Amino acid sequence: MMGALDQRPCDSYFPEVQGPMSAPPRRLPAARPAVRRLTAELVALRRDLHRHPELSWQERRTQEVVLDRLRAWGVEDARPIADTGATALVRGARPGRTLLWRADMDALPVQERNEVEYASAVPGVMHACGHDGHVAIALGLARLIHERRGSLAGSVRFVFQPAEESAGGAQRCIEAGVLEEPAVDAALGLHIDADAPTGDVVVMAGPAFAAPTAIAITIRGRGGHAAQPDQAVDAIVAASQAVAALQTVVSRSTSPSDTVVLTIGTIEGGERHNIIAEQVRMTGTIRTFDGRVLERTLRRVEDVLAGVTAAMGAEYELSHYTSCPVLVNDAGMTALVEREARAFFGEEGLLRRAPSTGADDMACFLERVPGCYFFLGARPRQRSRRFPHHHPSFDFDERALTVGLEFALRLVEAYLSS
Repeated sequence: MMGALDQRPCDSYFPEVQGPMSAPPRRLPAARPAVRRLTAELVALRRDLHRHPELSWQERRTQEVVLDRLRAWGVEDARPIADTGATALVRGARPGRTLLWRADMDALPVQERNEVEYASAVPGVMHACGHDGHVAIALGLARLIHERRGSLAGSVRFVFQPAEESAGGAQRCIEAGVLEEPAVDAALGLHIDADAPTGDVVVMAGPAFAAPTAIAITIRGRGGHAAQPDQAVDAIVAASQAVAALQTVVSRSTSPSDTVVLTIGTIEGGERHNIIAEQVRMTGTIRTFDGRVLERTLRRVEDVLAGVTAAMGAEYELSHYTSCPVLVNDAGMTALVEREARAFFGEEGLLRRAPSTGADDMACFLERVPGCYFFLGARPRQRSRRFPHHHPSFDFDERALTVGLEFALRLVEAYLSS
């Protein structure tokens, strides 16, 4: 979801977190017996999903695992949605509000390097962001809420969402009607944070994640022989100049008070060593929190591309789309998460951080209903095992599955009883 590949262990994936990130590990609070009894099952489920990761819109096996479990427990309305996703509903014995709990399911196109017995068995695909843990916690939550439905007032809609990493899965789930019948009043979700200590909750009210805007740039020159560059227009040279010049969009054309990230992530061009490339295609991302800032950034990108290509005798095309809005946590729902975090983990277990320029299409749910998306600390206990999200050696502390399930259960109980 966030972060570039790095060969080094990462001690702080979110360096702006305010709290005792380097403090000695403290004793984790005890979960209730019903949760502790599920620990081995949660770990086994997470490891099974980790061994069998699936990319966005390919989560067929994961969907089957989720639905098989939900149906075996007798959970109502367990069915596929959004092609490779799943949903289910737990109705309490008494009427009340409806809460949506979301868990994303997809993996990443990363070749795993971990030498563990549950390492990915799928070449080039890996759960490098903790989504396997999200699914395990959500399934455990669905089971326990279903078992306790006789004492609940209201309902919980579970959404096992496909395609978070590629974006689009949340919107497809919404189009499939997960916010209706019954109408959803609020939404919650968690994300494993392998850089915060296990037993910590990281949360922020208001804007939490940026809106991601994908950009695609095509530079067109005139091909020719590598030995006769004067008779050609080298698209690779023009693209190189463009990449360098685009760095000034943030550093020299954006106010320091505005948050913008502009990254070129791919460059493709050229046929062989002795042919001057006629075309280069580049893709990248822009991250912003303000629509006006995005508009100014795109205009400046256009200006830079026009100037560079004109100077080089080349041409360009630029296209862009914003896949999801800014993720905004509701103040009231954030207060609920903070209150329950203090009650379960203690004041020292509640961390706050500045908004992240990462992105998550949980934003699509929170654009329609009030809610909160928070992070659950799960930093590996061994320093040598600490790597950032999206890294080939990413992993997390599986103790977070138990405390995460207990905390999720407390949140649902608190919301439905309030």
